[in-house]
Amino acid sequence: MKNKIQDLVNRLELEKHPEGGYFKETHRSTGEITEDNLGPDYKGSRNYSTSIYFLLISDNFSAFHRIKQDEIWHFYDGSPIRLHVITKEGIYKEYIIGRDFEKGQLPQRIVNGGDWFASEVMDDNSYSLAGCTVSPGFSFEDFEMKSKNELVELFPEHEEVIGRLTRY
Repeated sequence: MKNKIQDLVNRLELEKHPEGGYFKETHRSTGEITEDNLGPDYKGSRNYSTSIYFLLISDNFSAFHRIKQDEIWHFYDGSPIRLHVITKEGIYKEYIIGRDFEKGQLPQRIVNGGDWFASEVMDDNSYSLAGCTVSPGFSFEDFEMKSKNELVELFPEHEEVIGRLTRY
């Protein structure tokens, strides 16, 4: 499995992502939305949309974080992904992104802008290859990660999942 993962990292030219896993931006639209058309939460303009490859391996996870924009996840290959979401209202939801329709998995899932989310590979000794599309386009200015203590303070009822899926 290690060789397959390294082959994907090399073939897709992936690099480490700050929240965990590996990524490569595959598209950034040339058109932009100006700051005055984005609303008060944004500083500066944003591309219409962006997309990335995202590779996660079973001995790692994508830590809880949020962005301002909606993010669409697309499942490509490997183990199904367990996507954990805490909405702006504090409601916890778990989704399985994959191809086993008989088990209720779907190959696409939308995370609403402003919701906190984390993900993990479901199967041991495996990987999950997905794509993520963000609109308006992703900017690290819109990316936020908090510590375990900060998130637990916001959502004490979700302490277990937060503790398992945060970095510090």
